[in-house]
Amino acid sequence: MLATRREFLKWTRQGILAIGLFTLLAAPTTLAQSDPLPSWNDTAPKQAIVSFVEKVTRQGSPEFVAEPERIAVFDNDGTLWVEHPMYTQLAFALDRVKTLAPQHPEWQTVQPFKAALDGDMKTLAASGEKGLLEIIMVTHAGMTTDEFQKVVTDWLATARDPKFKRPYTELVYQPMVELLAYLRANGFKTFIVSGGGVEFMRPWTEKAYGVPPEQVVGSSIKTEFKMQDDTPTLRRLPEVNFIDDKAGKPVGINEEIGRRPIAAFGNSDGDLEMLQWTTMAGAPARLGMLVHHTDAEREYAYDRNTDFGRLDKALDAAAITGWTVIDMKADWKQIFKD
Repeated sequence: MLATRREFLKWTRQGILAIGLFTLLAAPTTLAQSDPLPSWNDTAPKQAIVSFVEKVTRQGSPEFVAEPERIAVFDNDGTLWVEHPMYTQLAFALDRVKTLAPQHPEWQTVQPFKAALDGDMKTLAASGEKGLLEIIMVTHAGMTTDEFQKVVTDWLATARDPKFKRPYTELVYQPMVELLAYLRANGFKTFIVSGGGVEFMRPWTEKAYGVPPEQVVGSSIKTEFKMQDDTPTLRRLPEVNFIDDKAGKPVGINEEIGRRPIAAFGNSDGDLEMLQWTTMAGAPARLGMLVHHTDAEREYAYDRNTDFGRLDKALDAAAITGWTVIDMKADWKQIFKD
């Protein structure tokens, strides 16, 4: 009986060791076979991403990039989430006008506030950047940073996109969420660099994209420190501090990140200079990509002729610089997470 028990334990130990060895040998193969970008079709953009990541992360490769220098920057509107029929932050500002209107009876006759209250988008668009900035200043200032964060969070919890009838934070692009995670898994630090308001984005980007607030670069209004009822606060002022769009994006990257990115992702002419700054630096490996909205059925189709997310000069530049254009209809299996 004792001998039988010894033999049983011997074979058990050998079996455990064999299983453990098999697991160690099999694990790399399993990992290698798993697809980190399942929402992408196996077309040129996906291949370009995987090839780029393999080159810059392979030790001994002439294009190897050390982890601290693996910086990837992403525009937000139209690159990571929907921007039609209007930028989400503009929808927020227009709702804020309606909320604040009882305190401002003069808005019933003063533009661009009258247009905002009447839903007159044509007149509102005609007011141009000046009119839109005026609305932003009035609806985003006059409160502390903590108060503004609560207003944004509360609005996002209840607001619904007019086409998809879903919360805006559910209308993030699943392929790009996978891309962000894939880059981070390979030692990249991912940043959002957007023309949108930095404090409008920071309350929700970590949950939606895995990008923490300190890695969000955006436009801002001025703030001032004040003691309010013996409590230190930062109060938002109705003055522009910085516009993080077009030529402002490389400036924002330099000031806030301090390293030149090796990968940049955008979707409009507002991202042109960011992609130029990233890819035209002469480094061994750089990646520039543009999301082209071509799917009218699952999302929207637009490029050169649109008020929001115009893709014209950057689309022409892509053919010259070698940037990869992502055809949303052809290259993405799905747009949003089910």
